[in-house]
Amino acid sequence: MLETEPPRAGAPARTNPIDRMLLHALDAWVRDAAVLTDRERLGSLLRAAAEAGALRVVGEEFAVFPNGAVTGVLLLAQSHLSIHTWPEHALANVDLLTYGDVDGEAVLGILCDGLGAVRVELTRIARTIG
Repeated sequence: MLETEPPRAGAPARTNPIDRMLLHALDAWVRDAAVLTDRERLGSLLRAAAEAGALRVVGEEFAVFPNGAVTGVLLLAQSHLSIHTWPEHALANVDLLTYGDVDGEAVLGILCDGLGAVRVELTRIARTIG
């Protein structure tokens, strides 16, 4: 797991919310792959996770593929939350890109619980514009 790095000595303090951009990349292997093909359940789960993290959803789009895999994106005022499922591997890939004071742990916790994750790998990457 990669964590955000502390500011370098002499680096300006980051006070602008856009300077606190963070990408949470989660790979979750699940017990029951059927959850990964249930578009309605995945949509509800993403919306519940967004609510738990105090994120404001401004749009959403979902696609279901011939093998039942689902790709879904919630467009957030704070950026985006997406899921891509791989039922043949019992795997979900989740990306949460946020800025400012967002409770990413709450969002990811709801998703892991709702997916029935039995193994997860989480990478956090600090994103900046300057």
